[in-house]
Amino acid sequence: MTRHSTPHTASRYPRTTHPAARPTPSPSAGSRAPPSSKPCCATPAAPRDPSARGGKVRCETAPRATPPPGEPAATFTQFVVKLYSRCNFGCPDCYIYEHRDRGWTDQPLVMGPAVMRRLSGRITDHLRRHTPERAQVVLHGGEPLLAGPAVLERFARRLRADCQDLTTRVELLVQTNASRIDRTFLEIFRRYDVTVGVSVDGTPRSHDRRRPDRAGRGTYTEVARALSLLRTPRYRRLYGGLLCVVDIEADPVETYEALLTHEPPTVDLLLPHATWQFPPPRPPGADDAAYGRWLAAVFDRWFDAPRRETSLRLFDSLLDLHLGGTSTSEMWGPYGSDVVVIQPSGLIEYNDILKTVSARAARSVLHIGAHDFDRAAADPGFAAERAGLTGLCAQCRACPVVDICGGGLRAHRHRPDNGFDNPSCFCADLRYLIDHVRERLTHGVSALRTHLDREGWSA
Repeated sequence: MTRHSTPHTASRYPRTTHPAARPTPSPSAGSRAPPSSKPCCATPAAPRDPSARGGKVRCETAPRATPPPGEPAATFTQFVVKLYSRCNFGCPDCYIYEHRDRGWTDQPLVMGPAVMRRLSGRITDHLRRHTPERAQVVLHGGEPLLAGPAVLERFARRLRADCQDLTTRVELLVQTNASRIDRTFLEIFRRYDVTVGVSVDGTPRSHDRRRPDRAGRGTYTEVARALSLLRTPRYRRLYGGLLCVVDIEADPVETYEALLTHEPPTVDLLLPHATWQFPPPRPPGADDAAYGRWLAAVFDRWFDAPRRETSLRLFDSLLDLHLGGTSTSEMWGPYGSDVVVIQPSGLIEYNDILKTVSARAARSVLHIGAHDFDRAAADPGFAAERAGLTGLCAQCRACPVVDICGGGLRAHRHRPDNGFDNPSCFCADLRYLIDHVRERLTHGVSALRTHLDREGWSA
């Protein structure tokens, strides 16, 4: 949701397919190639403590909304607003505070009123000019709730007032670690129709290990308390869902079932952000598809449940693509990114997850005080972000599942010697999961056809 991001009500909307990146028809479930765990790429050899560390913002952005037919490719429909630049959690793998980029140290703590006014006006002008059907504004951080109730209400009130006459449906969301959620915040969210996404890393043990506070103490108890409040009848409609980063050391089924205890309307499972230079952790002796196998185990538990327990966007999108549809997950599909990030100072940046690549990979020279979002969309960095299939390496473009995989997230393709001209560092994992889901889907369709034939329902 970025990108980045929050598994919210917006997840039911299909992603934008830019004209330069139209997918080729997806192979039907009945014409699949034999399952293979072999990747489409050869794996290259893998080659200071902040004062306010963070971990909540490892999420992707919200799934993209759908512009009307003919909408220009250079239109943003996801605005990630960094209201607060610090976090009260100390997650060891946070891509904002614990990877390569230190830009957060140059940002003010909180976005000021003047920047808010200009930003809200810029967003409104952009949406009025391009009239997409829907757009999302995601309040982010750092931990956005550290800005305090007054700041969040000021921004929400301003944006709702500015956007009230637009034909575009503007969805306002907040992605939070939930440690500060209370009735004061929830009443504000209720007043301004703000959907709440919460980051939770599975079981209490896994969560406390991966998402401690800055003193190293576990945070699961306070997050579970906040989720209990969010699920009460008065606030339930605000509950967008949960984000969980895959913990390769944790049991996949236990992780999923722990998330279900919070009764989420939707769940997003995210791969840890990594590159070829800084590869993801893998268990000793594990094969190249360890993350793919982990996700496949969750898929089987979710897919085989006697009733639908929750929406799992990663899998829903993969099934949709196998059946010739579109993806609501940034992970899948041959689509470019229409995410724009605005820092507390007003700086305009590229997709946040590029911070895992290098110190300046997400930075532009743009600022909302001097540049509108049409000017930002014309920037070469944003053009590269929305390149879709045309931005993939030759190996990816020749891959038989490229219309489903889409090369994975752009940041995951980076290597120092040739930039982004590579398959994903999760290539083997993505291929394993794609083939596994296709096999399960094919078997399911075949079994359904046999059942219908037996019952006399076939055409």
